[in-house]
Amino acid sequence: MSDVVTLPVLRGFSQPPLTLDQFLAQVEQRAYRTALLTTSKSADALDIVQDAMLKLVQHYRTRTAEEWPLLFQRILQHRMMDWHRQQARNRKWFWQQPNDSEDAEDEINQIVDEREQNPAELLARAADINIVLKALGNLPMRQRQAFMLRAWEGFDVKATAIAMECSEGSVKTHYFRALQTLRGLLIQAE
Repeated sequence: MSDVVTLPVLRGFSQPPLTLDQFLAQVEQRAYRTALLTTSKSADALDIVQDAMLKLVQHYRTRTAEEWPLLFQRILQHRMMDWHRQQARNRKWFWQQPNDSEDAEDEINQIVDEREQNPAELLARAADINIVLKALGNLPMRQRQAFMLRAWEGFDVKATAIAMECSEGSVKTHYFRALQTLRGLLIQAE
């Protein structure tokens, strides 16, 4: 039995880059924006992105260019989760109460919404990108991850589940809840 993990090739991406440097140049701004939404601090976001890029180069430079997007996102998600855990430890150390768990069951989240759930339309309705970024920043960590990977990076459910290291059902749940929350925040902002 082999220990090699086979990652799906992502469809829908433009021509894969020829070099790892080109790939990193393509993803650095989106990765920074994603990390900034998690940390709200430019220095921390830059550290996370830099660490993710370094790990990709150190451990996966010999992989094919088609595998780099998913590998990079997986590393980036790990770094953001590490940052989030460290912040939770710091809050606990200084006696601040951590936020309620995002995974707590809430009956209102079980209601099916029949309205359009196209992320592109949600973003198009927002007149100001700052309102959208603020709304994204208010999402719980896992919901933000699912939304950013699905809507921002264009990953399918399977690739998102691999990057987040959770089941496809969890991805669907987090993504659905993120859409509900974003829709509500964007409607309030109008």
